[in-house]
Parts: sequence; structure tokens; C-alpha cells
Amino acid sequence: MAKILGVGIATLDIINTVEDYPEEDTEIRALRQSIRRGGNSTNTLVMLSQLGHQTYWHGTIADDASASQILNDLSAYSVNTEQAICITNSTSPTSYITLNQKNGSRTIVHYRNLPELEFSSFPEIELSEFDWFHFEARNISETKKMLSHIKQTHPDTPCSVECEKNRDNIDQLYKLADVLIFSKNFCLENGFNDARSFLRNFKPGKNQQVVIPWAEQGAYTLSIEGNINHVITETVNSIIDTIGAGDAFNAGLINGLLESNSIEKAAQLGNHLATFKITQLGFDISRYER
Repeated sequence: MAKILGVGIATLDIINTVEDYPEEDTEIRALRQSIRRGGNSTNTLVMLSQLGHQTYWHGTIADDASASQILNDLSAYSVNTEQAICITNSTSPTSYITLNQKNGSRTIVHYRNLPELEFSSFPEIELSEFDWFHFEARNISETKKMLSHIKQTHPDTPCSVECEKNRDNIDQLYKLADVLIFSKNFCLENGFNDARSFLRNFKPGKNQQVVIPWAEQGAYTLSIEGNINHVITETVNSIIDTIGAGDAFNAGLINGLLESNSIEKAAQLGNHLATFKITQLGFDISRYER
């Protein structure tokens, strides 16, 4: 299996499950509460680890009690955190999530007061050890430096970049990725109401593949040859927890590409894992069957 380096954030998620989403200025009782580790790239790494890969996380971590819980969870799933950068006298990012039991939707309030990862620590990593790099598109100027460093030193190692939110100058990262993953919300924020129109207007780089997971519609792909395809997903009868569904898709997609599947087949595997994930709480996929 592959060695994968994921770059992004790790959070502490405090999740309140409610019977139905509350109206503003009302008081309701939660059906249950759970506290667990979150963060896009770390969620993806946890699932890739369970699929048999060796996974490593590079990001900033606080030095509070919540950080210990985050690191312990990653360790439990065999995610290597030796490349994490500890920031002293800091506070772990926290996501306060309201999970609607009726339809599985989640509403999130983020609190973050932890410095973002900077490029300065990145050249110290022995990049030649890795078979795949996966990035969250955040802190754009520093992420651009990291991606450029990879392209200069290890141009043949595949690199995926997840563009979840429309950040300033995010387009500077596009040409530096082999695989670009755009979220549905990203497309909507940029004025595209469907994935096909976004992909028709997107100008990919050489040998670049683009994927857009679009919730219950499945996923849309743009191949190296310039072909746009729609990959349908399975119907889900009972949605339990949509938190991290996109991260599950990314894990399935990367795993599929590492197995030398086409972008369409890899997206199908991403759909399949995301569908499994939303039928249960959390990120334990030990019962997952392909």
C-alpha cells in the first residue's frame, strides 16, 4: 500500500444531535452529544489508514487538553503525527456541530485561534518517502509554496488539492495539483448551479483531473482527455451522519487512483465510501465492504 502525506487542519468536534433543527432564539434538548476529532485532511487520512495505507499528517496542533484528544484519536487509527507542529500557549480549533436526526444535515460553528501551517517547516520533511500528497486549499500563500516545492523536487508524485471554500487567490493553487477536488458549495459560491457548467468553464492544467462530488447526485469528473462524466451514487434509505461525507469521498477517490483506476472509477469508489459513511456515526469503516 501507499505512503500518503496529508496537509491541513485537525479540530475537536462537539456534536449535538437534535430531533429537528431549532428555530432562532429557542431552547431545545439534545438527544445525545459526542466529542471527537475532526478536520478535513485528518478525516481523510483516518479512512485511508483503515483502507491499508500508511498515513502521515502535517499541520499545526495546540498544546491544550483537546490537542491530546486529537492526537490520541489519530494514533488509534495509525495516523503518524510526527510531522505535526506544536504551537505553545494555544487553543485547539473547535467545531460546534448541530446534527439534525431527521435528515442527517449538519450546521457548524467554527472557532479557530490557532496559527495556520507555514511553509518554513515543510522542506524538513523527507518527501521522497511518499507516494501521494493531499492538501486542503487554505492559507493560500503558504500552501502555494508547499505545492511549488513538491513540483520542483518531486514532480512525479501525485498531489491532490481539495477546494472546499472560495478563498482569496485560491486559483493560484490550481496548476500545482494533479487532482483538483471542488466542493458543491465552492461551485455554487462561484455562480455555477450545476457541476457540468463549472467543468465546461474550467481550464485544467496539463494532465490534470478534476472531480466534483455533488451530494446525492453522485460526482462529476473531468478526465485528462477533457471528457466530462457523471458518476451516479447509490440510494441511501437512512442518513445518520453527514459529517465528513466529503472527506470519505476524498479517501475513496485517492485510494481508487492509487490502484490505477480511471478518474471515473475512482470517483465511483469515492461515492461508495461516502455513502457508507453517512449511514453511521463517526469514521470507523472497519465494516466497510467494497
